Amino acid sequence: MSIDVNNESGTEVDEQAILDIARYALARMRIHPLSELSVIVVDAAAMEQLHIQWMDLPGPTDVMSFPMDELRPPSKDGDEPPQGLLGDIVLCPEVAEKQGKEADTQHSMDEELQLLTVHGVLHLLGYDHEEPDEKAEMFGLQAAIVDGWRAERGLTGPSPAPTVS
Repeated sequence: MSIDVNNESGTEVDEQAILDIARYALARMRIHPLSELSVIVVDAAAMEQLHIQWMDLPGPTDVMSFPMDELRPPSKDGDEPPQGLLGDIVLCPEVAEKQGKEADTQHSMDEELQLLTVHGVLHLLGYDHEEPDEKAEMFGLQAAIVDGWRAERGLTGPSPAPTVS
């Protein structure tokens, strides 16, 4: 799996954890190991520009996903995993830090960035949360991936609750 993490934010983030959880999420979703993903970490001003340009919404947001090849997970276990360019995930640590502090289960900026990375991966794979049933499926899958990744690393305590909207 080729995953590039590029921190342009000026904020120190755990890039290795972002890389690891992205790789874990893609493996869990059975995406071909030769697929490519880019994760870019930006400051609030850059995220606000992207948010306005692509969503026509004011202010910075936590995560944005820009799919390329529109890959989807295989529908059943025997199917060949898709391979290609997944696209870009853009993360904003300033928003992540604020959300982590305001969450029901307060957590660190890095834990929020890990959650947002999985959220971004799922968006790249076609998941959405506009409708209640879509939201239940996506957020359930997101929690299972984050919990599985944390369990593999022996991390204790509650996983971050979904704070993305």
